[in-house]
Parts: sequence; structure tokens; C-alpha cells
Amino acid sequence: MADVRTATYDLLRSHGLTTIFGNPGSNELPFLAGMPEDFRYVLGLHEGAVLAMADGHALAGGGSALVNLHAAAGTGNALGALTNSVYSHSPLVVTAGQQVRSTIGQEVMLANVEAASLPRPLVKWSAEPSCARDVPRTISQAIHIANLPAKGPVYVSVPYDDWDHEAPPEAGHLLRRSTTSAGSLSSEQLADLVQAVDSARNPVLVLGPDVDAQHANDHAVRLADKLKAPVWVAPSPSRCPFPTRHRSFRGVLPAAVQGVTDALDGHDLVLVAGAPVFRYHQYVPGEYLPDGARLIHLTSDPGEAARAPMGEALVCDIADALSRLADEAADAGRPALPPLPDFPSVGGSSDAVHPAELFATLRDIAPEDAVYVKESTATTGAFWSQMDLTRQGSYFFPAAGGLGFGLPAAVGAQLAHPERQVVGLIGDGSANYGITALWTAAHYRIPVIVVILKNGTYGALRWFAKVLDAGGTPGMDVPGIDFVRIAGGYGVEATSVRTAADFATAFKDALGAGRPTLIEVETELTEP
Repeated sequence: MADVRTATYDLLRSHGLTTIFGNPGSNELPFLAGMPEDFRYVLGLHEGAVLAMADGHALAGGGSALVNLHAAAGTGNALGALTNSVYSHSPLVVTAGQQVRSTIGQEVMLANVEAASLPRPLVKWSAEPSCARDVPRTISQAIHIANLPAKGPVYVSVPYDDWDHEAPPEAGHLLRRSTTSAGSLSSEQLADLVQAVDSARNPVLVLGPDVDAQHANDHAVRLADKLKAPVWVAPSPSRCPFPTRHRSFRGVLPAAVQGVTDALDGHDLVLVAGAPVFRYHQYVPGEYLPDGARLIHLTSDPGEAARAPMGEALVCDIADALSRLADEAADAGRPALPPLPDFPSVGGSSDAVHPAELFATLRDIAPEDAVYVKESTATTGAFWSQMDLTRQGSYFFPAAGGLGFGLPAAVGAQLAHPERQVVGLIGDGSANYGITALWTAAHYRIPVIVVILKNGTYGALRWFAKVLDAGGTPGMDVPGIDFVRIAGGYGVEATSVRTAADFATAFKDALGAGRPTLIEVETELTEP
């Protein structure tokens, strides 16, 4: 009879979870010892980077990712990064080693006291198996819960003396299990939705990250074309759900109540799909909707539906709902929207590159199917004004706003997408939170291109200081960091540039190099 370790590896293999992102400690060694040859262990030097790499891999690859952390200390180090996974609906299966069962109550060294409580309330589900024989079933439950709507991270703590116990015979059933959701709109619900769309005088679509996550971008385009309706991306987007040069594209809604209301003024129907209603940030109060507007909310997350302050919510499969709605909606008699104007012209100083100029340069020289992982919060407006994103899965941003996601997530995304070039666009303030991921990129020769936008300050905080009238705040600046030397210390080729022309040369050299590259770009300070 197989032991618990073997049964668990068989279970993970049956779900395609053969890549383990981790930073091991003593509690994890009994599980990792003798790891099967078809499994791959990706080592990160800090648990925050480990979890963000796994998150990037899951987001880009479209499936689960397996994380292995060290007891309470490793779990605690990863919690900040975990907040992004929660709001991006990333189905991460996070495991952690636990001390020997008989010693946990004594709170011996490295005992994870009340282990299942530690990651709550962030994770979707958390458990420690009741006995060794229940380990495979508990991990199976975690995998299925992570992937059922709404997807999200889960956590399992396993005492390290469990792995050598004999697995129960019934563990074999776990390899053949499947759980799927059938959350489809009824014919009556679809008919009501079609009627609402067809009768609207001036409808508008607001699309969120789950449209992109469920590969529903093309359905959204078909619906926008039929309705001849403008399309906004929901506030604080972590993905891009609509082509940014389509004639319907209007940009990203501001992350404030009054800002959203002002942008949607004049529309009688607001159809929100795949986003919360809404993920506000800066506090600018106002009316939640323009006068006379009706809001209909399509979401796969019951929690999003329940906590929204306005609108009529339908909890459903986003791709299925948009596809059927695009099929059934009538062609609107409104005039077609005009094409978008040309990109705004940009230019930089002789000493630094304006972020908009940097993004315009990238638009011209990067591969059409490039994947951008962005964590430069002060350059958000410049990015959306200059980029031409057309393909599904081309953009990722920290869903909860916590720094440290971008650089390691770019590494994880490149692992998931060896056929596409991943470009990390990282602020110099953000980069320090996940800088250890450079070692992982170098060690495994992961050919990600990391672009550091260096302005010597926390640009978004400077803008917020103005918004909040918080002048004289300390800790805003991060001068004197040499990312070229830091990258070299981790084994990554790096260069520093001050002009768009030099950046273009460096970027072209990095393409196809077969190794990770870091480009430090001196950039002008801008506001989000």
C-alpha cells in the first residue's frame, strides 16, 4: 500500500500540479524528500516572492498553482502577497509544513499553533487534516474548492510525520474525482437581460478582470459591436478585458464614487460584467449612479453580488452569459461609434524618459503578443493612454494594490508562457518588495524582461499626499538604489538607460536572449 506522500503526489499529478513554488524549512523536508522526477521545484528566496510567482503563473496559465511554505513563519511572510491572490480570484493551493502531531499542543519550536486560523480571513478555505489518513482527501478538497466559483486561494497545514503513514485504500478514488460548476442563466433570466439591453436608450458596458480570466473578451467585443455601446474597464483593474484600440474603448473608470458617476452620466443602463461594483480607492463621495440609470451586475462571485451597494446582480458564468447575450441581443439602430483618435504625442527630457514615451516605445518594438505585468502605480494613466492590448491574458496588475506582486509575478507568468515574452514594468519603490525573484529568474534561466521605472520616490504616494492634503509626510523617497548592481549580484544581466532610444536598443537586445534581463530606466515623475 502507498504511503500518504506517494498518494498525495499521485493526486497532485492528476490535477496537473507538478510545479511547486516554495521556500522550504525543516517541516517541509519529509514531503519534498524523494520528489518524483516529473515534478519541478521552483525556489524563491522569500515567501512573499514565492507566492507572487505562483500567482503570476496561475493567472497567466489559467489554472491552479501549488505553493509550499514553512509553518507559521513562512505563511506570515506570504500573507501580504496573498491579498492580491484573493481579489484576482487566483486558485492557489497553499500548503505549509506543521510540527509532529503529538508535539503541537506543547507549542514546540516551529509548531504552527491553530494553523488553519492563521491565513483567515484571506483564504477561501483553510484546514489541517484530522489525521494522517485524511491528508490526501483534505488536499483534494482544497484543490476543488480553489477552482469552484468564485475561485480563490486555499490553505492546508500538514504535520510532517503524516507523510510516512500508510494511505487509505479509498485514496485512489480521489484521482478520478471532478467538480464543475453549471452556473448558467435560465432562459427567463436571459430573456429579461436581453430585453433590458434592447430597450436601453444609451447603454454602457463596464468590464472587469473575470472577463479576461474566463476568456470572454471576444464575446464582450461582439456585444459592444451589436449595441454600438462604449466600454469602460472597471476601476482598479488587475487584467485587461477589452482591446484598448477598439472604437468602443473609453479607458479605465476612476476609483472613486463621484468619478464613476460622472463618467457614466447620461447612460440609462450600466451593464457590469466580471467586476465588483465597484472597487473604489480614493474617497470621493457622491451618488452611486447617475439619475435614471439602471445597473445590472453579472458576476461569478456571490460575495461580490451580496456586498454591492446598488444594482441587480446575477451570479453566473461570465463567459456563458456574455456569449449568449451577444447572440440574442438585437443590433442597435444607433450610429456606429467613431474610431479612436491617434495616440497622444509624447516626449521626454534630456535627463529622463517620460513614462508615456517609454510605453509608446514598447508599443512599437515589443512583440504583439507580449504579456505585461505592471506594478508602477504612478504611471497608470500613461500606460492606458499608450498601449495597444488586443489579446487575452496580456496584462496583470496587483488586484489588492499590495506591493511585491509585480516582479515575482512576471517571473511566474514567464514560466507559464514560454511561447510569449513577458515584460515586467516595475516601479523602483515596488521592486524592492520582490527583488529576490531575480535570483529565481537567473537560477532557472527564465527569460523575463524586467523594466525598472526609476524616479527615486513613491510616486503614487506623492499624489495621494495631495489628495489627502497630507503635506510633509516622511518616507516618500527612495534615492540612490542601483538596480543594475543589485541585478548583477543575483546573476541577471542589467543595464541603465536615460533616453527612449537607448531603452529601445536595450529592449531589442533582451528579446530572444534566452535569459532574464533587467533594464533600469530613469523616468520622470508622473501622477496616476
